[in-house]
Amino acid sequence: MNSTKTLIVIAGPTASGKTAAGITLARRLHTDIISADSRQFFSEMAIGTAKPTPDELAQAKHHFIDSHSVTDNYNVGDFERDGLALLDELFKTHNQVVMVGGSGLYVKAICEGFDEFPEVLPEVQQKVRAGFEEKGLAWLQQKLQQADPLYYQQVDLNNPQRLLRAMEVIESSGQPFSSFRKAGVRKRPFNILKVGLEWPREQLYNRINQRVDMMIADGLIDEVKALFPYRHLNALQTVGYTEIIDYLDGKTGLPTAIELIKRNTRHFAKRQMTWFNRDKEMNWVAPEEVENFVIEKIRHPER
Repeated sequence: MNSTKTLIVIAGPTASGKTAAGITLARRLHTDIISADSRQFFSEMAIGTAKPTPDELAQAKHHFIDSHSVTDNYNVGDFERDGLALLDELFKTHNQVVMVGGSGLYVKAICEGFDEFPEVLPEVQQKVRAGFEEKGLAWLQQKLQQADPLYYQQVDLNNPQRLLRAMEVIESSGQPFSSFRKAGVRKRPFNILKVGLEWPREQLYNRINQRVDMMIADGLIDEVKALFPYRHLNALQTVGYTEIIDYLDGKTGLPTAIELIKRNTRHFAKRQMTWFNRDKEMNWVAPEEVENFVIEKIRHPER
């Protein structure tokens, strides 16, 4: 391992201030930022993903922001490959690189590598997807809860692609999906320092509620209207988009949709915290202490 090269991961729940913390660090260290937020990759989704503003993007070089279209089939395995290749290049000219994101699976892919899953049988895939098309998301959630309670506690239950994938593996192999998610950590040729942004729960939930109100004021409804023809795509199966799609479909009123976004985002933040809390390498730090903490760790890694 080249001990002079360090990937600094800024993680934590949605609305915890990861973008600002990442920019502060990148400027202090004269380095670049890699986004590990799986929805900020998509150029058509800006307001609902809380993408960095043009002013924020101008303050530090960002990678994987607006890198793809919602019509692209870009998954976590692709991100692992592309992210590691980019890090190889960046570490030629930088001793530190900052990675910012709340997508735990994408952070894990870069830091540890990805688990090996058994082959999914085509007839099983067809059967599971036909069941979902006919019976809907609640049916899929119930199937997973019965088949793999452990993964059910960890997964984003509003992401049908993740649930479908899990059920396809379970029914093809006869084993819980979670049993395949224990691959040995792949050694990376750089050090990794993980920092989680810690907030009291009430303060975090207030920040989430305020952010949702800001998104509506900034034009989230018009953004979703433009994406309405693509509402079936995986990229749009995302909190903040599914609720507005239901409103545009006439299934709910706008005040209800806004309250649902707030509630579902709070639930999402709770699942993110559950994920990151399981990571024994995560250092939980108050947002205002992040810069000092990281600089101290770089200067004295042995402490």
